[in-house]
Amino acid sequence: MTRTGRLLGVDFGQVRIGLAICDSEQRIASPLAIYRRRDPAQDADFFQQLTSREEIAGIVVGLPVHMSGDEGGKAREARDFGNWLAQVTGLPVNYWDERFSTQTAEEHLRQAGLSPKRRRERLDKVAAQIILQSYLDAHRG
Repeated sequence: MTRTGRLLGVDFGQVRIGLAICDSEQRIASPLAIYRRRDPAQDADFFQQLTSREEIAGIVVGLPVHMSGDEGGKAREARDFGNWLAQVTGLPVNYWDERFSTQTAEEHLRQAGLSPKRRRERLDKVAAQIILQSYLDAHRG
């Protein structure tokens, strides 16, 4: 994956997809949005427009692995989605271990004093931010 340019972090879900983005120097990730899936054509259009508008250079998809490090059905779904994203956007896709990202995001939002409803509204995009920031930290030169 490229060492410069904005990256899109993805917390994959069957219904909702959390999205985060980083700066072009790949130092800091920020929550971006939560996308509610529709159908393959509308999903493709959304991601093509988003990656073009935000000048995305690559995509990091969270990979849900078991505590042992083994991949199960959810990881296969995330890989299938990442492969689809690569096809529809023409961008490189990397996968990153997302263990504990949702729990960490939930804890951060709870500590911020948000109500349960407000936490639910932000959870997926904050989880995507945590996944992307972890990836950036691990790949920092």
